[in-house]
Amino acid sequence: MSLIGKKAPEFKAKAVVKDKILDDFSLTDYSGKYVIFFFYPLDFTYVCPTELHAFQERLKDFEKRNAQVIGCSVDSWYSHLAWLNIAKNKGGIQGITYPIVSDLNKTISRSFQVLKEDEGVAYRGLFLIDRNEIIRHQLVNDLPLGRSVDEALRLLDALIFHEQNGEVCPANWKSGAKAMKPTEQGLAEFFR
Repeated sequence: MSLIGKKAPEFKAKAVVKDKILDDFSLTDYSGKYVIFFFYPLDFTYVCPTELHAFQERLKDFEKRNAQVIGCSVDSWYSHLAWLNIAKNKGGIQGITYPIVSDLNKTISRSFQVLKEDEGVAYRGLFLIDRNEIIRHQLVNDLPLGRSVDEALRLLDALIFHEQNGEVCPANWKSGAKAMKPTEQGLAEFFR
């Protein structure tokens, strides 16, 4: 079942930001900003640190677009903190500065419909949430399939472009490319 067009599920949870544990973290704290909220299966795994570092490497690009990146897994806040203290070349996520939410009781991953019940971990879900807390894009990958940060940025750009211009973004649209008015005439002009 899709969450597109619905308000992002609300929650309060513990999260880790750099070396601090936050007790009452909530997505509503970022109302008025775009949010890239992504789930990953577990700390101390193999594909997961590559994704967390890939988002960190492009963090300034998200921030320029008034977007907050937030990660989430079913691990405890203590596990997140321990993983943050391990160097990248040792499989850790040292240097990650965006929030990482703890979904220890699995209610967040269940409410976002990404919980793999038989294993008790989250699939690789990614949600683009607009400034009004509405989910505008969702993508869910199976456990072994890492995500594209470039695609997350492209979709964020498309949403911002649409909001600013009222035009729609065709297949493979990138910032600066031709878009179209959402009409038959707009489509005809696009293909000319």
